[in-house]
Amino acid sequence: MVGYRSKVCFREGKDANRWLFCENGMKLKNLSHVQIIALGYLLIILCGTLLLMLPIATTSGESAPFLTALFTATSSACVTGLVTVDTGTFWSLFGQIVILALIQIGGLGFMTIATFFFRLFRRRMGLRQKEVMVESINTSEIGGILQLAKNIFLLTMLIEGCGAVILALRFGLHYGFGWKKSLFFGVFHSISAFCNAGFDLNGNYNSFTDYVGDPVINLTLMTLIIIGGIGFLVWHDLAERKFRFRSLRLHTKIVLSVTAILILAPALLFFFFERNGLFADLNWGEKILASLFSAVTPRTAGFNTVDTASLSPGSGLLTVVLMFIGGSPGSTAGGAKTTTVAVLLFFTIASIRKNRAASLFGRRIPEDALHKAVCVFFWNLGLALCGILLIAAIQPALPFFDVLFEVFSAIGTVGMSTGVTRDLNTFSQALVILLMFIGRIGGVSFGAALLEKKAVPAVIEPHESILIG
Repeated sequence: MVGYRSKVCFREGKDANRWLFCENGMKLKNLSHVQIIALGYLLIILCGTLLLMLPIATTSGESAPFLTALFTATSSACVTGLVTVDTGTFWSLFGQIVILALIQIGGLGFMTIATFFFRLFRRRMGLRQKEVMVESINTSEIGGILQLAKNIFLLTMLIEGCGAVILALRFGLHYGFGWKKSLFFGVFHSISAFCNAGFDLNGNYNSFTDYVGDPVINLTLMTLIIIGGIGFLVWHDLAERKFRFRSLRLHTKIVLSVTAILILAPALLFFFFERNGLFADLNWGEKILASLFSAVTPRTAGFNTVDTASLSPGSGLLTVVLMFIGGSPGSTAGGAKTTTVAVLLFFTIASIRKNRAASLFGRRIPEDALHKAVCVFFWNLGLALCGILLIAAIQPALPFFDVLFEVFSAIGTVGMSTGVTRDLNTFSQALVILLMFIGRIGGVSFGAALLEKKAVPAVIEPHESILIG
């Protein structure tokens, strides 16, 4: 349990892992790992909100309204990208740097950054901190967790640095931006893309629509989004196994295969849906780039190179599906995750074929993976449906599909919008803030943080058959 007895906190007694004492003698309930992570994100959001409310954070020199600052801070820390004010024109350089810092912390996970600084200053981490780190990265192995966190941090800096250089050179040499603006644009958009945040500085809520035909910017952003979205553990496995597909872990094989399918298949569908519609004025090269970008960004980057509000019904629905699926576990992306969809699909196929177990790449998928996948799928879907119903009830004048799109974007921490974000009232904005927070923590994890309690002896009730289907 956690409490306060002195200004300097210290552990006491043989039950040191369960009790912490500080100044006023109060004893607070011991927090679980998930609760610590949720509280950490909450504190980061509150700090970001206070910084964004400073007059120096806006271009007008006036303090931003609390709800505006809170919405922006939550969207940044939860790497979503939904905004109620234009990032490039409303916020000053100081405000944009605060947003960038929140994106970086939110993308890597605050525990990853904290672990790096523990190593940097040669401070030891206890078992408790390592366990929270394991939960934060979404791995199952505590051995070597500190070295893994260090590698994640350094590799992230390297990838983001390469992306920043390419983008800065493109903005400076091709578009004639000054070197300061080019450098800041390169750094900001590289971090935003890698962390799947979707924040941009292009102004007027245009995202990257002015660069729809630029192959350098499109391919750089897509590469950063994909690398950030496949997950830290996949990088580690690829590096360890030297990119030999046959020797990769089952998790890595599933992530890479599903990611490839979810890029190529939707890209073909977007091309088919929009070739004579939204893409009609583009040449063939631009249509291909726009199709690929439209397939990559909903999982869960939030940028767009074409007008999202003008998507055809088929493209709009496809985008919602991709936003719901999201990226991969242990990555900067949100959503229900690629492995969740894969597990549900292959267990369904196995059930139809009357197979006793589901297998993939010559390996059997454990049944507990199915239980977790079902839980994640229905948690996310249920939260999204509740959000849609509440906003539709509070603001019935808003177009229903726009509300549906906005809610799935929030719960999937995507950041794409048809433009309805700015029309949300106070209650709807507060609800979207909550959905973004839940989406970053994870629907199931958020529920566990609220409802988790000590295990009690299991009591198995007698079973009885029911009819299904």
